[in-house]
Amino acid sequence: MVVASPNLSKAEKIRDIEIPVIDLLADRCEVSKLIVQACEEFGFFKVINHGVPHDVITRMEQQGYEFFAQPASGKQQAGPANPYGYGCKNIGLKGDIGEVEYLLLQTNPLSIDHKSKTICSTDPNKLSSAVRAYVEAVKKLACEILELMAVGLGALDTSVLSRLIRDVESDSLLRLNHYPKADDGATSPSFIGFGEHTDPQILTLLRSNGVDGLQISVDGVWVPVNPHPVSAFCINVGDVLQVMTNGRFLSVRHRAMVNSYKSRMSMAYFAAPTLDATISSLPFLLTPQKPPLYRSFTWAEYKKAAYSLRLGDSRLNHFKARPDADENSI
Repeated sequence: MVVASPNLSKAEKIRDIEIPVIDLLADRCEVSKLIVQACEEFGFFKVINHGVPHDVITRMEQQGYEFFAQPASGKQQAGPANPYGYGCKNIGLKGDIGEVEYLLLQTNPLSIDHKSKTICSTDPNKLSSAVRAYVEAVKKLACEILELMAVGLGALDTSVLSRLIRDVESDSLLRLNHYPKADDGATSPSFIGFGEHTDPQILTLLRSNGVDGLQISVDGVWVPVNPHPVSAFCINVGDVLQVMTNGRFLSVRHRAMVNSYKSRMSMAYFAAPTLDATISSLPFLLTPQKPPLYRSFTWAEYKKAAYSLRLGDSRLNHFKARPDADENSI
């Protein structure tokens, strides 16, 4: 179980490193190389000049603030999360908890319109419009990044990754997280908001309100992610992308800590394929010396496994092509 309230061990290793910040308006060839390098080293990077309109971001953030500012009775009209809808402290179905409340939405336009009516009874069209515009913009950005990755990997078909999430029936999700500030008066984050985990999908695009809290694991050491520049999106590799690159890209373990001074809100877009999509290592990345590390599976199969395990469990271990397959041998 991920326990929310105890302070972290003083012996826990935390250090600062420089997280790559990539300007998407720079030379395309150079950008693709930097993205691949960041995915191999960290499984994580930030992008600026990303093309997502500021007003689209602001409208979505405002809807999030207004939702989480409601009394508990109002927010519970959108829950309980099963798994979609409003949830508070309970994360998933296996007993994991954290100091977080969240709203999890499917990104299908019809689902957005339907769910908006239970989330915001006063003006559901305003919420639906904001969510749909935001999803459309970040999906476009996700496709651009995946195509830059394909270029950097040497794919002849640059849409080999992005086409998995373009389908209107893709299983992509949008989750708004709200982490209330800690009341212990500590001078640094010391409580777990969302416990350590990897994201099962292809790619995650995260936007926050400029408050500290996100940390990634690098070589077993927790690295705080500076929330600046505020205009940036954080991008992290998910499990599916690790499989498709045959372990070349790392699905980064990360967590969110509760800030002692300010509440934190983040908006995470999880880019996923359709449920019936078959996931396997890209053939052009395989050689006799580098056979597939993972067996083929459908996204529905992997998603089912993810929901059956605890938050911090390693899901990919259950999908190795052979028991001795080692990602570090790539």
